Amino acid sequence: MSQNMSSGQASANAAIRQKIIACEVVKEEKTEGTAVEPVAEKPAELTMERVHENLDRPERLLGSTYKIKTPVSPHALYITINDVLLNQGTEFEQRHPYEIFINSKNMDHFMWVVALTRVISAVFRKGGDVVFMVEELKAVFDPKGGYFKKGGRYMPSLVAEIGYAIEDHLQTIGLLEGDELDEGQRQLLAAKRAEYEQRTSASPTDNAGDFPAGAQLCTKCNVKAAILMDGCYTCLNCAESKCG
Repeated sequence: MSQNMSSGQASANAAIRQKIIACEVVKEEKTEGTAVEPVAEKPAELTMERVHENLDRPERLLGSTYKIKTPVSPHALYITINDVLLNQGTEFEQRHPYEIFINSKNMDHFMWVVALTRVISAVFRKGGDVVFMVEELKAVFDPKGGYFKKGGRYMPSLVAEIGYAIEDHLQTIGLLEGDELDEGQRQLLAAKRAEYEQRTSASPTDNAGDFPAGAQLCTKCNVKAAILMDGCYTCLNCAESKCG
């Protein structure tokens, strides 16, 4: 027995000292009555699609058109924004703006409108965060003065109104959160509005977007909806109040 042990040790030592030239994995055979646990396969990693400057334009895009009617022009502007659909059929499916077109019968602003659409489309196709462009466009002021839209919203320029249209689109596709009032805020503003109209003997309006005639321009939402009650201005559109 000692002879067998010494020969086994010698062969093992010889095997260790020899150079390994190949190896293979030997699977253990399943014996009868022995359960073999299945090996879980590693799930394949999902490659996320993102917008980048080398992305090929799909043959079909999802689009939305917005009409802009301003008092500074007899003709309306039509803004069309086309979106590319990313990660279609997965839980990460998302629309991302890809290009923008602006059309109008008014040719007075043709050159700068074409330039603006090309720049905005280039920013869209670049990818990344495009929300910053909304605030940049909304902050453009016309040196000749802005105008009020129906409902009392003040527009500092035509470029700013294009920015508001893009903001509306980004909110629709989920890239930008909207500043919507909750039910409690809407009820509170409705009560304040009714009290203000009763105090001032103002005639109530049927449209909720038409605010009392004596309302002032709100510095937050640029809508003539701020009313003075109890020595404090409160906006009936966005609930901004100096009283807290």
